[in-house]
Amino acid sequence: MKKILSILLASALTMSALAGCSGSGKNEEAPAEGESAGGSEEGGITVAAIETAYGSKMWEDVCAAFTEETGINVELITDKNLEDVIGPSMQGGDYPDVIHLATGREKALTETFIKDQNIVEITDVLSMTVPGESEKVGDKIAGGFTETSLTNPYGDGKTYLAPMFYSPCGLFYNAGLMEEKGWEVPATWDEMWELGDKAKAEGISLFTYPTTGYFDAFFYALMYSVGGPEFFDKATNYEEGIWDSEEAKTCFDIVVKLAGYTEPTTPSQANDQDFTKNQQLVLDNKALFMPNGTWIVGEMAEAPRADGFKWGMTALPAVKEGGDSYSYTWFEQAWIPGGAENQDDAKQFIAFLYSDKACELFAGAVNADGDPAPAIQPVLGIADTLEGDNQMFYSIYDNGAKAAMGNFAAYDSGVVGVSNREVWFDPVNSLVSGNMTEQEWIDGIKESNDQMRENMVQ
Repeated sequence: MKKILSILLASALTMSALAGCSGSGKNEEAPAEGESAGGSEEGGITVAAIETAYGSKMWEDVCAAFTEETGINVELITDKNLEDVIGPSMQGGDYPDVIHLATGREKALTETFIKDQNIVEITDVLSMTVPGESEKVGDKIAGGFTETSLTNPYGDGKTYLAPMFYSPCGLFYNAGLMEEKGWEVPATWDEMWELGDKAKAEGISLFTYPTTGYFDAFFYALMYSVGGPEFFDKATNYEEGIWDSEEAKTCFDIVVKLAGYTEPTTPSQANDQDFTKNQQLVLDNKALFMPNGTWIVGEMAEAPRADGFKWGMTALPAVKEGGDSYSYTWFEQAWIPGGAENQDDAKQFIAFLYSDKACELFAGAVNADGDPAPAIQPVLGIADTLEGDNQMFYSIYDNGAKAAMGNFAAYDSGVVGVSNREVWFDPVNSLVSGNMTEQEWIDGIKESNDQMRENMVQ
């Protein structure tokens, strides 16, 4: 997951030029110093988008396609340091109409707008018809993406940020081995334990993990599958007493039981130098499943593997039969600032971002070096347009899995003195090795949870 973030936030040595696209698709020069970065002079809209590893050309193409479809002109602003470009104008009251800038960035501009309640509600966009199509926006977006605090930050059941460009995480395995043995991918944790016993009888461990850092996406998805978004939101905001709940006990019990099925050498190799040795356990058929992200294919591209090996990926099993299974995903956001002058047209633009045409242009993105850098929209059926392993990875939400999203709320780590990883995930090594009991792990979480709640960043 850290690799995904580093790719998305990659910067070049020089700042990109500001680009604009109008109905003719002609690029405009960047605003001169002191000029406004917002407010389209041609009566259309202004779109400001962060330039990441995907490059800026895809945005130029999407804006041109939007203008062609709707007749609404677009002035486009892209930059690797977007906050520095649009910030001064917004302080003067001149806002872009649409901003594509995710949470989690160092300057926290999006979080500031959320905190100030200065973001336009876009719940109505979900019921809008996608420009140029017959489907509604909400019917195209994959399940779960508009049911998270990353899009519904105020817990009022309303959507304020549009989900953009996602990368799924899950349990990766050798699909060739499963086929050879005639084993089914477990749909529930009970089935997972049964498979673990079958594999153990053949000298294969059920589970491994690269490092304990990979348990963040795993644990987030587990919390969702156990208690849904409500439990996840309470837990990640350190609600008092939340770790004494039945949902929390179920999460703890599953992780501890899974530790007993983990390949014994895993903890000694679960570090930044040797983590690929744990990943190799799956390629060598010494362990069945590991938590990881879509980057694993490239990361292990040159590694040896068992005959007949082929990648498989699944969401976390459901807690009980008929329950929900979840796959954690990273995604970005687009939103309309409260000061935007052309909010109706801005909503049309956001709706267009989920059109087949826009999805195609985003997926065909290339970076500054001309290499493919697909930006994948969280749209149902998107996997059908992809090739190879990506088609399998991105179909996970088409096959019944729901998307788990979000993370622990920020707190003053200088006061608390420990990180979320140190409290929740690093102890898994000790659980596997037998150097820590489940209760010791829980006691440490409950103690730190209180400190984190008291020192949350407001």
